[in-house]
Amino acid sequence: MAATETGGSSVGETDPWARLRLSVAERLRAALGARGAASEADSAVQQLEAPAQPPADLAVALHRPARRSGRTAEGLARELAEEFRGLADFRQISAQGAYLNFEVDPALLGIRTLDLILSRGGAYGHGSPQTSRVSVEHTSANTTGPFHIGRVRNAVLGDTLARVLRAAGYPVTTQYYVDDVGRQAAVITWFWSRPAAEWPPELLAELPVGWAHRAAGQKPDHFRGAPYPAATAFLKSHPEAAEEVQALARDLERGREPPRHHELAVEILGGMTASLERLGISFDEFVWESSLLTDGSVEEVRRRLAAAPHAVQEENGAAAIDATGYHLPTEGARIIVARADGTSLYVTRDVAFHLRKFRSYDRVIDVLGADHKLHAQTLEALLTEIGETRRPEFVIYAYISAPGGGKMSSRAGTAVYLDDLLEEAVRRAAAEVARRHPDLDPAQARRIAEMVGAGAIRYSILRVAAEKTVTFQWEEALSFEGRSAPFLQYSYARASSLLRKAEATEGPYPYAIEELAGPWERTLLTTLSRLPGTVAYAARTGHVHTLAGYAHELAEEFNRFYQEVPVLRAESGRRSRVALVAAARQTLGNTLDLLGVEKLDRM
Repeated sequence: MAATETGGSSVGETDPWARLRLSVAERLRAALGARGAASEADSAVQQLEAPAQPPADLAVALHRPARRSGRTAEGLARELAEEFRGLADFRQISAQGAYLNFEVDPALLGIRTLDLILSRGGAYGHGSPQTSRVSVEHTSANTTGPFHIGRVRNAVLGDTLARVLRAAGYPVTTQYYVDDVGRQAAVITWFWSRPAAEWPPELLAELPVGWAHRAAGQKPDHFRGAPYPAATAFLKSHPEAAEEVQALARDLERGREPPRHHELAVEILGGMTASLERLGISFDEFVWESSLLTDGSVEEVRRRLAAAPHAVQEENGAAAIDATGYHLPTEGARIIVARADGTSLYVTRDVAFHLRKFRSYDRVIDVLGADHKLHAQTLEALLTEIGETRRPEFVIYAYISAPGGGKMSSRAGTAVYLDDLLEEAVRRAAAEVARRHPDLDPAQARRIAEMVGAGAIRYSILRVAAEKTVTFQWEEALSFEGRSAPFLQYSYARASSLLRKAEATEGPYPYAIEELAGPWERTLLTTLSRLPGTVAYAARTGHVHTLAGYAHELAEEFNRFYQEVPVLRAESGRRSRVALVAAARQTLGNTLDLLGVEKLDRM
């Protein structure tokens, strides 16, 4: 094939696989329709976006279409492989059991891939603009103290999903729902709004020495949140104090807010979000729960629930919904939606929040821990009761265990705080950076260590599917050779170093595709081509771990190419290999951006 200079992609095409998938999809729909399986065509076509097992580039499982057509899956696969034989742009189409596999012409794919990467640059992997508006609510921890690492999985998943959705072309708003009217918020205000002389001695005895004096540099979430675990325990055995807190919660719901209440929440929230900022996480909007009370949203939900098909009243006067028909995994069959004293519950207010979101967004996504599954089911039941047809999408994640094991809890003595984890990650990363580069300026070394440490935490969470438990291990998270962020960052730095030595840190990058015909080059090109499809798949499914897996695969393939193929000392094809290095660096950098892991040119 003749040499090809870099150039732009065809109008509207952002994915090297776009036309390939389209041609397969059209033939597949027609073939399944002709065999009476048209109803299965959409699900079959969707599989074209999912990663396939080598050597296949695209693959479709035919179990369901086969049942619909009255054939065996193996027989249908063989039929279609024969029918599709000679399909343009594919060098082989074959049946393997119940699967129909497609292998693309590597030279054609290589040209499309390099042209797109080198012309789109930082936009490679991004899709065309979409009109559907998306909200992603994540983290939403109560303002009662610093984040523990169990909660940070929520933040990392939510932030990464928002990045992926934006890359897929969707206008996205990230939201943090601040519970400033519930009992937990009332506990903080109850404690800090009273004079020091009125703090209960039994409670003070449970607090560490010197806690009342803010240390230099101590973050407000740590300082203001320090009494919360002890106060919570104290209230369990002191009913009079517990009633004071409940009375405060009632006042908050009725708009009678103590002077320092909002100030305390803002102060603690500021400390919490400062921790997340070290991980590259921020929010577009903070939604204060109290706003749903002041604008009448909660009252409107209560009226609709009072008229719901299964509305009942408890003996104590509380309003409830008979949820027998919803088969919720609870001991009782009723959902309390308003207490006897007239105050609402969290789930009632959450219904109001979701109705607000439904008015503003086309797609509503909530990131929740596994311990909130019942809340998600209860929310859906109440939405049904008021006649709302729309539903949020839930990303449910499993627990994360701390270094050394143990489930996270916000109770005293069992939490590993995010700030402590970050500092330990930076400390360990700094030691490794100093070992590798002893002459580095201390400020630069600290900056690199901060990026490596934060990236290590993010990636160790992202590489595991949300429904699986994360077991955090320092050796894995900070490995420069394993499935880790430092390995990805080191690979990016290696590509940057190659381009500096080649004096090719900026384009253009002309290439001849026939000079990239070796197995290592073609494997790397195929891997590079998959970023847009991986982004589209993760945006559609919420499976952001597939992007983390892709990043590791790409870094591995680049390093194999680096080890096996000379670039700077190449006797021929040097410029084409330099172009491939530039494309690999760009693609890996774009992927790191989506994962929220900092890029490093030197490491």
